[in-house]
Amino acid sequence: MRLITPFFFAALVTTVSSFQAAEPIRYRLSFPEPQHRWMQVDATFPDVTQTTVELRMSRSSPGRYSLHDFAKNVYDVHAFDKSGRELETARPDPYGWNVTGHGGSVTVKYKVYGDRVDGTYLAVDTTHAHINMPAALMWAHGLDDRPATVAFEQPAGMSWQVATQLHRGSTPLEFTAPNLQYLMDSPAEFGPIAMRQFTVGPRTFRLALHHTGNDGDADAFAKDAEKIVRQEGAIYGEYPEYEPGAYTFLIDHLPYADGDGMEHRNSTVITSSTAAGRTRLYDTVAHEFFHCWNVERIRPKGLEPFDFDRANLTDSLWLAEGFTQYYGPLVLQRAGLADVSSTARTLERLIDAVVNNPGRAVHSAADMSRMAPFIDGGRAIDRTNWSNTFISYYTFGGAIAAALDLTLRDRTDGRVSLDDFMRAMWQTYGKPGGSREGYVDRPYTIGDAEETLAAVSGDRAFAHDFFARYIEGRDVADYGRLLARAGFTLRRREAGRAWLGDLRLQSRDGARVATLVAPNWPVYAAGLEQDDEVREIDGQRINGDHDVSAVVGRHKPGDRIPITFVDRTGRAKTATVALAENPQLEVVPADSPTAAQKTFRDRWLNAR
Repeated sequence: MRLITPFFFAALVTTVSSFQAAEPIRYRLSFPEPQHRWMQVDATFPDVTQTTVELRMSRSSPGRYSLHDFAKNVYDVHAFDKSGRELETARPDPYGWNVTGHGGSVTVKYKVYGDRVDGTYLAVDTTHAHINMPAALMWAHGLDDRPATVAFEQPAGMSWQVATQLHRGSTPLEFTAPNLQYLMDSPAEFGPIAMRQFTVGPRTFRLALHHTGNDGDADAFAKDAEKIVRQEGAIYGEYPEYEPGAYTFLIDHLPYADGDGMEHRNSTVITSSTAAGRTRLYDTVAHEFFHCWNVERIRPKGLEPFDFDRANLTDSLWLAEGFTQYYGPLVLQRAGLADVSSTARTLERLIDAVVNNPGRAVHSAADMSRMAPFIDGGRAIDRTNWSNTFISYYTFGGAIAAALDLTLRDRTDGRVSLDDFMRAMWQTYGKPGGSREGYVDRPYTIGDAEETLAAVSGDRAFAHDFFARYIEGRDVADYGRLLARAGFTLRRREAGRAWLGDLRLQSRDGARVATLVAPNWPVYAAGLEQDDEVREIDGQRINGDHDVSAVVGRHKPGDRIPITFVDRTGRAKTATVALAENPQLEVVPADSPTAAQKTFRDRWLNAR
């Protein structure tokens, strides 16, 4: 690792794809009043042949699966022809501006507000501009293959630098993209950036930090990030070829940042509040960097190419996100940044959520993936019953990954693992790359993933059964047996204790139920539901959660106790609840595993 000073960072020099004969689209980003958190954008679309130029703001963003409608923050829009004559704009819908009578060239000038430091939006203030391109840049229908230049203007009195995966342009503050897909997948940080760099083999990795820490903090973070990068490279056996010449971590670690991570083809955005622990930051680094193989290049067919007008639909986020979710904590363990106890807690969360969540009864892992446009960052106003019908594809897929990894190791005594499956997916679908930067020529289907498992395992029947039961079906693996081989015990956290459900009450005109009641809670059969007021349980007046715990704590599983409540329509009801044993699970590592268990565990969890 070495410190780069003075800082000069951009996406690095490599051979850029040859541009078409038409002039590139030109963007100029300026910041007349950064204290008021808006950015001025001037965009010129030259050499246009369309009678009507259809200017758009994206409705979605690479790495996100739901709609965000970035046009909501755009205002003061004006269009001009080459001579500077202002042109009339028409609004065909809330997301676009149509321009006619342009004479072959259109320049549009507008302001865009941004005040959210995360992986999806735009954030501007007096310390930096944090730019996700779909949240900031208009584009035009029919010009997807046109190259683009992006030029940054310094705010008055500032001397900011740019970090991005965009290609270097003709000046230090100008950058280029070969097409719309690459442009929109290329976030930028513009500000006073602390830069660190390291190399692994022929690949260069850069950390661009906008943070409140000191040089020592930056050095320590880069050292640990390198451990993560090395362990993930060992899984695949190599790193992708990063088109701009390096992979970039764009990191905002600020008091007002939202916790987030967003993968891109040759970079990642990582944002975190300074109040969050470093472990969470490392987990995000491990997750997002794993994506430079899995999802950015090993890409589900439903995500390729990315559609900026509507949400993409895929049935494979259990693999794209879920397997990545599994590998993040596993890599921290292998890198020496987590211990066996924390790994056990991760496995516990994944397994308990899938085994005990009622959503598995109605949706498979593939179904959960198809729900992403409604779930991922969506802001539903109406109530849903998702807590009873949906399991995050991150969690569901993570549990499936754990099951498949342990099953492959169990079947082969550790000779074959999920690492082999991921390498095979990389070699077949990721490494061949695309004929154009920003594109993937061989996106996969669920059937392709099943065929890969058949080849890796050497057993087509096993692969078909695994996909039929756990991915397109609703079965759950025998995690207890699988974990036992590695010296972990899966057991009920509160064995022998009575349970009527994870009921949560709030004081609002009485003790009212604050959550949906799940079908697998004993109290569900009594008819209790969200917003109902609980009056008495087993003859005791209920004023809050502590009263419920006290009553249930006096009983054992199998006891039947009365409950009196008033539903939200005002009708009083009395029913009987048959208490059950709390099903919540925990994973506990053995203090003294057997020699066989230790060997199995070491092959699984130790550094590669």
